[in-house]
Amino acid sequence: MMELQSIPLNERILIFEDEPAIAENLVYALETEGFRAQRAGTARQGLELFARERADLVILDVGLPDMSGFDVCRRIRATSPVPIFFLTARAEEMDRVVGLEIGADDYIAKPFSPREVTARVKALFRRLAAHAEPLAGRGPFTIDDARRRILFRGTPLDLSRYELGILKALVERPGVVFSRAQLMEKVWEVPDMSLERTVDSHVKSIRAKIRALDASHDWIETHRGFGYSLAELPGGAS
Repeated sequence: MMELQSIPLNERILIFEDEPAIAENLVYALETEGFRAQRAGTARQGLELFARERADLVILDVGLPDMSGFDVCRRIRATSPVPIFFLTARAEEMDRVVGLEIGADDYIAKPFSPREVTARVKALFRRLAAHAEPLAGRGPFTIDDARRRILFRGTPLDLSRYELGILKALVERPGVVFSRAQLMEKVWEVPDMSLERTVDSHVKSIRAKIRALDASHDWIETHRGFGYSLAELPGGAS
């Protein structure tokens, strides 16, 4: 059954910015408005964070010390449609055009007001909410594809990208048993079946995050020697 639910304002924003004063002002302004902001001072650090953690928006400085922001954008776009805002000290039209052509959603020239950036971020999420598909509900779980997250009884689970993919596969087909290999095929861009046990560690982490909200029931069932399934929903609910 499809259902609509209100969405808490706690979107996670990853900021690639090597100037601490600028980054700290942005983090403060965004968190004051209810967002969750995380800062990376280099492209390498930011890409590592992006690979591990869910991000609903990326704010990306073009002039990072170890890699062009344009190259970072291309890497992110190879695997994710996450919205990207560019920050730049450059005002040349060609730079703005290049940024937009490779997948940026907005372009903000320095110097800027953190309040202006926050206003643009809020406007972006309002547009996404207005055009979002109805949320897909499966028992206590709600899949929010537009924001790439899953809610448990209305509370967003703080999932990494791979955790999100695994739980989504299980939630979409309650009671169906998936092998580790099947989950890797569904979730990993380049599955490596020699690392199937990696799935176990992600499932362990997912379980812990669900139990932090409800310790009375184990929603993910282990099928020894094969894989995992989401517990059957009461009355065959979907």
